[in-house]
Amino acid sequence: MLKLKIGGVPEHFNYPWLHAINHNLFNHTNYQLQFQFQKGGTGEMIEELENKNLDLAIMLTEGAILKINKGTNFRILQKYVETPLLWGIHVAANSSYKQISDLESSTIAISRYGSGSHLMAVVNAKQNNWDISKLNYKVCDNLDNAVSSLENKTSDYLMWEHFTTKPLVDQGILRRLDDCPTPWPCFVIVCRESIYQTYPEEIKHLQEKLHYSIKTLRNDKFLAEKIASKFNQRIDDVKQWIKITEWSNQQQLSKTEINQVQHQLKELNLLDSILNYENFILS
Repeated sequence: MLKLKIGGVPEHFNYPWLHAINHNLFNHTNYQLQFQFQKGGTGEMIEELENKNLDLAIMLTEGAILKINKGTNFRILQKYVETPLLWGIHVAANSSYKQISDLESSTIAISRYGSGSHLMAVVNAKQNNWDISKLNYKVCDNLDNAVSSLENKTSDYLMWEHFTTKPLVDQGILRRLDDCPTPWPCFVIVCRESIYQTYPEEIKHLQEKLHYSIKTLRNDKFLAEKIASKFNQRIDDVKQWIKITEWSNQQQLSKTEINQVQHQLKELNLLDSILNYENFILS
């Protein structure tokens, strides 16, 4: 039997996958789904896809488009989250930094180059009119190591999803200076081309069952409580997150959305050229 290996960050966004697995929605005579949490985020999942340790992944839109533009073995299957991601800009609780302008010449903790924590740091720097060629980075692999780096003063600030890091802010480990939202749908599902071409019906079944899980959860009055329990978050925080988050109805990224991200990445000197829409999507 085919084993489809899919990776995603251990965050609340991926609750529909866990719900579907727990309710046996992916049961199929031809394949078995293996969902793997990837603490290293988009950068780690890109490596795992290219090494064929993953078949699919839920990753940040900008990370997927950047890598596909530069050349890789996967393409975009569909949008996963329609709404922007709210990136918190964090420092250690006892840090002397008080405002965003204080961070211009400091060191940024990132999980990997090409990850969201890296790309959004460049976006934030550009928005603040900083010289992006002078940005300094400390590669930390995952959130735990990044937090330790801030505490140990080997880096100065960190950009990570607002609600994932809020427990650390509440505990007095981190202090959030501001938020920086992405100007595009934040998550996509990508699939290795060879898998999609060889097993199109299995991939279609997976998409349909994920969509059913999402529709079910939209009507679940206790969704906030379930997510809060699973990811050790406050119920009120999850309720706030649900209000600003919309999972996709299986739509593909549009040509306009892909070009918007490409042009933004090119403006940030992260891309050399703009590719045609057809280079990015599975169809």
